[in-house]
Amino acid sequence: MPQDEPTPANVVVMHCHDLGRFLGCYGNETVATPHLDALAADGVRFDRAFTTAPQCSPSRASLFTGRYPHVNGVLGLTHQDFAWDLHPGERHLGGLLRDQGYRSVLLGVQHESRARADEDLADRLGFDHVDTTSTRAEPVSQAAVDQLGQLVEGDRPFYLQVGFLEPHRMAGDRDEPGVMGFLGNHVVPDDSLGVAIPPYLLDTPSARTELAELQGAVRHMDAAAGRVLAELDRLGAADNTIMIFTTDHGLALPRAKCSLYDPGLEVALIIRYPDGGWTGGQVRDAMVSHVDLLPTLLAATGGTAGDDVHGRSFLPLLDGEEHTRREEIFGEMTYHDYYDPRRCVRTERHKLIANFTSAPAFMDPSQGWMRRCRPKVQTEGLASYHPSLELYDLAADPAELTNLVDDPEQAGIVAELSAKLAEWMVQTKDPLVDGAVTSPLHTKTMNALLRA
Repeated sequence: MPQDEPTPANVVVMHCHDLGRFLGCYGNETVATPHLDALAADGVRFDRAFTTAPQCSPSRASLFTGRYPHVNGVLGLTHQDFAWDLHPGERHLGGLLRDQGYRSVLLGVQHESRARADEDLADRLGFDHVDTTSTRAEPVSQAAVDQLGQLVEGDRPFYLQVGFLEPHRMAGDRDEPGVMGFLGNHVVPDDSLGVAIPPYLLDTPSARTELAELQGAVRHMDAAAGRVLAELDRLGAADNTIMIFTTDHGLALPRAKCSLYDPGLEVALIIRYPDGGWTGGQVRDAMVSHVDLLPTLLAATGGTAGDDVHGRSFLPLLDGEEHTRREEIFGEMTYHDYYDPRRCVRTERHKLIANFTSAPAFMDPSQGWMRRCRPKVQTEGLASYHPSLELYDLAADPAELTNLVDDPEQAGIVAELSAKLAEWMVQTKDPLVDGAVTSPLHTKTMNALLRA
């Protein structure tokens, strides 16, 4: 490389399950996250970053392809018989950066492509090396530390993708019958700073118990992130590394994960790159979407995103330059535990949600028969059912508890947002436009019947 050319920036993306913005640096005073808070204090924090889907696989598929789930093929979970997968032609950020000359490594959680052997996964996504042997935060962080020593000594810039399981719900010996909590057999509950109940949930003793578990899992994950950050510093590689921390979607609590309300779509997004000036504890309040991260990183590393990418680079926001702000965020869910197709458009002030089945009002992500957290909105029976449309005034009602869709004074807003949502669905060739979407399990089961 000629001496006058700058050294390409390394890229590290650390992500975890089910976090939302549940960090101290986002104003959550009862959760202990000193390492990620320190990263935010030394980087750029995005206060209004959103995922495209409130569930594990579709959200990550968008994050790493820059394309909406209903386009890239991952309309539901990718593991076991859920079996959704990226379409054959989809390109992953790891492979795109490898094409630019980066050594590309994936460690820990991988949920954006159907589960395969590590060698097959590396070939499918375009990585030089994949290790999904463990997904728990502590061993994954140790694997990242070991990899960083090799990567920093290499003769190529590197892309390192590090995925942590925590704070996903994990079955453990301390769970009560019918409950899946956040502890597994290795996490300690944490109420050392108190417990705060989110505004969309009822404040009950069982909710406080569950939130203390969640806070312990987040603290555990934060410690693992801290080990990776400390190793970058020790190796002298932090200044020339674009360090990104984010999560897939919101907390695994009712009306958050598996819902299109803001608690399901909101995500932490922290980026630091000292050599690029992305430092100093800056805060950006513009709305950004996970689909925007891939084109941003490609632009920052000298690459370009194709015309088929749905996101747009927010590099000017990082550089402190003029940037045309997003006017809307789009979100979606099709399959998770069951078929529950929904789409939404969010502007600065309003949210419109379109529901395409009469499923319960929201899908509960508690993963057990016994629910310790209960939502404030609970009308008829155990669970009310979807209305066709929901409209929320996010300024007057940030918890999205009052549906205004039948308010005559809101008819103009409903019409405007309905048109925006329909146009987005048509332009992106959303399969819901033509009717119901069939799952891979449907195909597998039908084939089994026909063979019998």
